Amino acid sequence: MKTVLKLLLISPLLAATAGAQQKSSTPTKPVPTATTPAIDPNRPVAITGGKLLTITHGTIEDGVVVIDKGKITAVGTAASVKLPANAQTVDAKGMTVYPGLIDSESHLGLTEIEAERMTNDLVETSDEIMPHMHVSDAFHAETVLIPVTRYNGITNAVVAPESRDTLPGQDSFIQLAGADATQMLLIRDLAMPLNFTGKQRRNESFANAQYPQTRMGMAAQMRQAFTDAQGYAVKWDEYNKKKAATKAGDAPPTPPARDLKLEALLPYLEGKKPVIVKADEPSDVETAYALAQEFKLRIILNGLTQSQGIYDKIAGWKVPVILGSIYDDPKEWERYDAVYKMPAELARRGVKIGFASFDAHQVRNLPYAAGFAVAFGLPYDEAMKALTLYPAQIWGVDDQLGSLDVGKTANVVIANGDPLDVKTDVKYVFIQGRSIPMVDRQTELRDRYSNKQ
Repeated sequence: MKTVLKLLLISPLLAATAGAQQKSSTPTKPVPTATTPAIDPNRPVAITGGKLLTITHGTIEDGVVVIDKGKITAVGTAASVKLPANAQTVDAKGMTVYPGLIDSESHLGLTEIEAERMTNDLVETSDEIMPHMHVSDAFHAETVLIPVTRYNGITNAVVAPESRDTLPGQDSFIQLAGADATQMLLIRDLAMPLNFTGKQRRNESFANAQYPQTRMGMAAQMRQAFTDAQGYAVKWDEYNKKKAATKAGDAPPTPPARDLKLEALLPYLEGKKPVIVKADEPSDVETAYALAQEFKLRIILNGLTQSQGIYDKIAGWKVPVILGSIYDDPKEWERYDAVYKMPAELARRGVKIGFASFDAHQVRNLPYAAGFAVAFGLPYDEAMKALTLYPAQIWGVDDQLGSLDVGKTANVVIANGDPLDVKTDVKYVFIQGRSIPMVDRQTELRDRYSNKQ
């Protein structure tokens, strides 16, 4: 199906290219490039006249947002905000102004062309337990998919490995602008996925089957890894005590051999960082949750696609939930709208949710998942929070991101309509106070092959 869709998308482009080549001898009018007006990043910017979706303190009609030195310095009504004398003004009358959206799990920077293996760094499949793999080591800041993503108002994302391993590595938190990976990687080791969907079993075929071939094996393998890491921590504690007690002139103790795999698990066993538990069906969710409780892990749930029967239990666990595509087909025993209503049902029970694309090429469609959820009962304000404030809180960056508040990083979007409406066009994107050119690979191709005679 994906191949068919790609062919349908590529065919018009090929046709346009062929047409342009056939008419190359005919002069054509120049096509303007889709860019926003130049804005000096060294001067304050005042966004005036827009409808402000502040997220934390309601909607402000005819509002003003002032940006200076990468921060939001003022938010309020036109009558209450005094503009800096040297401010550049962006007229947002008739438009909507809101904080940059956050994708709570993507593969941005880990893949470019699905069919070309050399452009894919999605997961290390040589072992199922790979917590010492760091997404930041593979993140490709120059990917053409990031400008495409920014074009729809997404300014930050969690980058994660694919879920084919039980413990595939450590996620990173990025901003979608910067000179290089160093500037874009805001948090290099943010969290660790723990995947328990059944897809991690190594039993694709009889000839290639290997351990673990069952969910029992997956659970046992993870339990052993955490137990080994606990033992590793004890060895280092004993070594450090002996070292501290060593007197001058005594031979120092021999340190344990470093094990990067076990070492990587220690911050999670100590509760310093969260583990993202991914499971879809009730039995898997409960097994994975019990495993996390056994080792006192601080967890975030992920998936839950077929777990409608235990929503009340999940709410009782008091943990946040990351929701991905809600367009999945229901199982034969489910109502047609069971998956579509999942965000509304969880939110109604007081569960804090965030939306994710679980993709690289489709991150730009993130706001439409929230819009779809609104159509199936999720309150609009909760949908916007699930794209902004809630993920910022879940990932521990809400002091900087997630709302239009004074002092926060100036990741601000200006659009000509509702952020959740597919008909809306984003006109400006500010990341750390800098206006980002509204140009991507698709607009370049559109402009190159447009013929406006």
